[in-house]
Amino acid sequence: MEGIEHRTLTVNGINMHVAELGHGPAVLFVHGFPELWYSWRHQIVGLAARGYRCIAPDMRGFGDTDAPPSHTSYTVFHTVGDLVALLDALGLEQVFLVGHDWGAIVAWAFSQFRPDRVKALVNLSVAYRPRNPTLKPLQALKAVYGEDYYICRFQEPGDAEAEFDRSSPVTIMKMFLSYRQPRPFMLPKGAFGSLTEPTTLPCWVSEEDIDYCASKFEKTGFTGGFNYYRALDLNWELTAPWTGMQIKVPVKFIIGDLDLTYHVPGVKDYIHGGGFKKDVPFLQDVVVMEGVGHFINQERPEEITEHIYDFIRKFSP
Repeated sequence: MEGIEHRTLTVNGINMHVAELGHGPAVLFVHGFPELWYSWRHQIVGLAARGYRCIAPDMRGFGDTDAPPSHTSYTVFHTVGDLVALLDALGLEQVFLVGHDWGAIVAWAFSQFRPDRVKALVNLSVAYRPRNPTLKPLQALKAVYGEDYYICRFQEPGDAEAEFDRSSPVTIMKMFLSYRQPRPFMLPKGAFGSLTEPTTLPCWVSEEDIDYCASKFEKTGFTGGFNYYRALDLNWELTAPWTGMQIKVPVKFIIGDLDLTYHVPGVKDYIHGGGFKKDVPFLQDVVVMEGVGHFINQERPEEITEHIYDFIRKFSP
């Protein structure tokens, strides 16, 4: 991590922590939950060495960036607005955009709202899903998975926080990063009361990595991350004007075959059956990596760096 520069910029009414390395065409990395800029550490180093300027913020609610308390401050208009303001603060007209997990959702929205600021997009783990005008997201999730599905359990302010407080951030980070099951992640009430720390870590993450991330969540808690999920239905309401609107930037999409998001009912058919290409007409490549779980950019860092580089260099000067 030597050479990575850190600074805090005031953007869109919040103070945002940003990590940067390298010179050249800019690549903006957008992380998910429960993550930080640090999730992109391998890609930052790898792409900076290939002649790119790598920019990785802590998203609002995470790490050393401000965390407004209300979920109403975590819509895609807020999160995309943060990133557009960040580009303005850095004097960048366009960037290559790379997202993972919730960062992928934000990156899809960014590309839909402001395609003029995106040279090309590489998204990981969460495919674009068009807005269903007849069904709210939480209603759909509860119908398929029930009340114990983790996204449903995250909804009530204070409830999920109390569950997570039953354990330590170290144990929680190890639990999430060790989860490599293609089945839904369920969180029954009281589940964290008996949670034990995994005895072994995946080979792609170290105790040092866990300690760094846990230290940030120890300070901030997880409310900021939960608020992204709590704004799901609000996002659905606010984005009604974009119903049916295509995403028209060049796109590469990568997902692991063990990723739980790949096994959501209907997702495989959507990705491979033509729906994805219809909604994202400039989709150029879909990669399904075998034997890989959700945290794909950390589990297969060199391969993901190469996939990103091979795609964005087509559009680089």
